[in-house]
Amino acid sequence: MSQILISPSILAADFACLGEEVRAIDEAGADMIHVDVMDGHFVPNLTIGPAVIEKIRPYSRKPFDVHLMISPVDTYLEAFAAAGADIITAHPEAGPHFHRTIQAIRRLGRRAGAALNPSTPESALDYVLDELDLVLVMSCNPGFGGQTFIETQLRKIESIRKTIDRRGLEVILEVDGGVTPATAPRAIDAGATALVAGSAVFGRGKSAYADSIAALRTSARE
Repeated sequence: MSQILISPSILAADFACLGEEVRAIDEAGADMIHVDVMDGHFVPNLTIGPAVIEKIRPYSRKPFDVHLMISPVDTYLEAFAAAGADIITAHPEAGPHFHRTIQAIRRLGRRAGAALNPSTPESALDYVLDELDLVLVMSCNPGFGGQTFIETQLRKIESIRKTIDRRGLEVILEVDGGVTPATAPRAIDAGATALVAGSAVFGRGKSAYADSIAALRTSARE
């Protein structure tokens, strides 16, 4: 099995010392830093914007895996790229022309991702998958951390994996929502290559970050 990427979601971090939290998960073994951006419109919550990402960017050299749960999304792509996003992931529903959104991300010199909500079918990727660097399958409804893994998304992960392999593509297949050492192996068995985890990493405090990340890796291998 190739290395499974672990991308801790700072949505579950202590926002009072967010930069230090980013540094801590970097040192604890994170492969990427997952940043959830919510606008209170596309999803029922508000989080952070480009200014915060710019401030925390110096605390890690790991890729910033920025998930934009905002609509309209195109207006803000340049700002998030300038703030330090390495991967910018958007939802097909967040603008009228998703292919144009992907093109815009690539023109900014960033890797492009597509996020699929639980009710969004994998067919939304049919004509854009060849231009993507990452597909994010939401195994919970976006907007809040600490939710339960939605079992039906395993079929979606399996289907997308088959398509990626059939086309011979190098696309990260990431899963976000209810990822724990108990659910991680099932996501990996279905074909995922990256795991986003919030509570499972941050829930036991800073002293346990390395152990929590290691536990996800170990469970994925098993």
